[in-house]
Amino acid sequence: MITIREELESDIAPREALLDATFGDTRFAKAAERLRENHLPAKKLSFIAAEAARVVGTVRLWKIMAGRVHPAWLLGPVAVASDRRNRGIGARLMRHALSEAQRCGYRAILLVGDVLYYGRFGFTAEKTGALWFPGSYEKHRLLGRELIPGALDGARGLVRVACRPPANPRSGGPRRGHRPQGLIFAPRAM
Repeated sequence: MITIREELESDIAPREALLDATFGDTRFAKAAERLRENHLPAKKLSFIAAEAARVVGTVRLWKIMAGRVHPAWLLGPVAVASDRRNRGIGARLMRHALSEAQRCGYRAILLVGDVLYYGRFGFTAEKTGALWFPGSYEKHRLLGRELIPGALDGARGLVRVACRPPANPRSGGPRRGHRPQGLIFAPRAM
């Protein structure tokens, strides 16, 4: 039986191993990683899919600014263990993360991903054309989902980290000699 729950400190090593197995070292070269490195994910918005004591899936949200005046969440990375794919675990993680982000009162979420997959969760490139990430990425893969209609209206400029202190080892964030963790941020009410 798969359980979706908030990430615990004891999940950090298995989560990192899952991300390494899923994405390899290329995950550290991604544009979204520039926003996550050396920062912590949003409090209470990191989730694990667990099967008994085994971590089989992960998703996290990070605080960002979509341009100058649009706070938002960055979603990712999403990963499911290779021997547990095609069982709806990724979809359950996505729905849970979206529901919790909305419950927390956030207005929009961004991610870099495949519209064929993320479109079913309401993500589109419709309002992200005037936004850009640091580093290189395929622009058509910058997707957004408004949790409140109009939340991304007029969003323009660099997507950047919202102000938050750097991660520390006790919280599961990056530490010296360790590869960085991911981060997503939520938009402010207008």
